[in-house]
Amino acid sequence: MKNTLQDIKDIAPMPGASDGRADDPVRADYEEGRRFLENQSYAQAAVSLHNALLGFEERGDEVGVANASNQLGHVCLARQDFEQARAHYQKAWDICEKMQDPMSQIALQKKFIEVYCGLKDYRRATEICLDLLDAYYHNNDPRGTVELLEQMATIYMTSGDRSKAADAYRTVASIHRNFKHLNIAESYEKKAAEIEKAA
Repeated sequence: MKNTLQDIKDIAPMPGASDGRADDPVRADYEEGRRFLENQSYAQAAVSLHNALLGFEERGDEVGVANASNQLGHVCLARQDFEQARAHYQKAWDICEKMQDPMSQIALQKKFIEVYCGLKDYRRATEICLDLLDAYYHNNDPRGTVELLEQMATIYMTSGDRSKAADAYRTVASIHRNFKHLNIAESYEKKAAEIEKAA
């Protein structure tokens, strides 16, 4: 059957409709910064997002401040300026915590893991992973749990803790076994055994 629906990204705004950017230079800076970031023009993204951040701060728009800080964190992470990324993500985190926005906090925790791995603070990265595992458990999210355990195994391997990496892979195997993914479970058990054998 042929799909006759037009892709939503191809739909143009209605004539006379305003997207609000012309009326709001702060929002325009923010959107422009996101486009620059998407196109990997990090210096230009930083300037636009910084201007947006200042504009949101002047207005007292905490959601705007959190969003601009988050995007600036992405810019700094892409440039491997991990300390600055951490500072921007922390600013966004503080606002999300105040607003009791757990989904945004989960997204930020994932970024903090990248930051702390970049800073080679593997202990802190794994602490955040353990916090996230708890959130995934409470949200009954086995897929997120598996992805995070794989990331933890990589962190453990990088930090030289092979036995914990093997444990993480065995836990992944156990989750797959519970869902009757026996071949996948066996591959993770094999990976865990190889890691321990090489230790």
